[in-house]
Amino acid sequence: MDITLLVTKTDFCVPNLECEFHNLGINYRIEYIENHPELVDANQIRHSPNIFVDGKLTFRSQPTQQELKDYFLR
Repeated sequence: MDITLLVTKTDFCVPNLECEFHNLGINYRIEYIENHPELVDANQIRHSPNIFVDGKLTFRSQPTQQELKDYFLR
């Protein structure tokens, strides 16, 4: 499973998301919105964070820990 956190460079929730993914044992990578205007346009992104799973926009905001568990540990 390929997981990408698409965030702004100033997004204050990134450390929290990283902690949640780490606690769940889920590998991910971080990409910055500023470096990917094509993803912003193609997915009509207006806010950060965004989580892509296998290239598909899955979350448009910061999910709760329970939402992450429900999605990734089902």
